[in-house]
Amino acid sequence: MKFLMLVLSDPDRSSDEEPPVSIEQWVDEVYGSGKALDGDRLRPSSEAKTIRRREGEVRVADGPAAPAQVEIAGFDILECADLDEAVAVASRHPMATSGIIELRPAWPLDL
Repeated sequence: MKFLMLVLSDPDRSSDEEPPVSIEQWVDEVYGSGKALDGDRLRPSSEAKTIRRREGEVRVADGPAAPAQVEIAGFDILECADLDEAVAVASRHPMATSGIIELRPAWPLDL
């Protein structure tokens, strides 16, 4: 199963808790095992563009689709046997300690 793992900031979180591994160790562990297929950091939401098509007109606006305090900092595409395995992988990411990790199962198009 594929999962989109969103790595989010958490402006309300302040902690000295140490993550279980460094980001370099997590990348080596997860990408080295083949459980992650792709991923990267994202530029700040201030550099985002939001695109909508309404009544045949394309509208492009600066910034994210919805204002929020939480910033999407990055993403990974995981390939795991099931949700439990994806949760285990995501829970070791350093941002699970200082930020928020959101997992979304892929919903393939049946073409």
